Amino acid sequence: MKKFFKTVMEWKIIAALVFSSSIIICAIITLITGATAIPISTVISLLIVSSVGTFIQFFAFSDRIIKKMHYTIRMIVFTVLFFIMLALNAIYFEWFPIENSIFWLTFVGIFLVIFIVMIIGFEIYYRAMGKKYDGLLGQYRKRKEAEKDS
Repeated sequence: MKKFFKTVMEWKIIAALVFSSSIIICAIITLITGATAIPISTVISLLIVSSVGTFIQFFAFSDRIIKKMHYTIRMIVFTVLFFIMLALNAIYFEWFPIENSIFWLTFVGIFLVIFIVMIIGFEIYYRAMGKKYDGLLGQYRKRKEAEKDS
């Protein structure tokens, strides 16, 4: 039970950070467009996307729920579930005229571009960190060999 509460607390913290960031970005866009207020429906939709999206991320990428799964499958699970959640929010909160296919194509296009940029960013980050840790491991091994030889 202690593990469950710890997990819930982690989810709440991350969801709150995502929601706060979303509101700040929305406020900046609102100011740029000349509007004076953020509609309550937008705030609620951002809260849902932040909360459910954080859970989907936790579900797909944490070893606490799904113990063994290849990273590529995790990415596919996350992408599909996250897109479905976003699409349902787009429909329910009427983010755009849902009967017009050009808006859906734009929505999917933006989703895919952001997703691809994020994948590339994470890949670059993990490769850089991998090289850093490989270098540190090499230094450690050299030091241990030098200690062994002395």
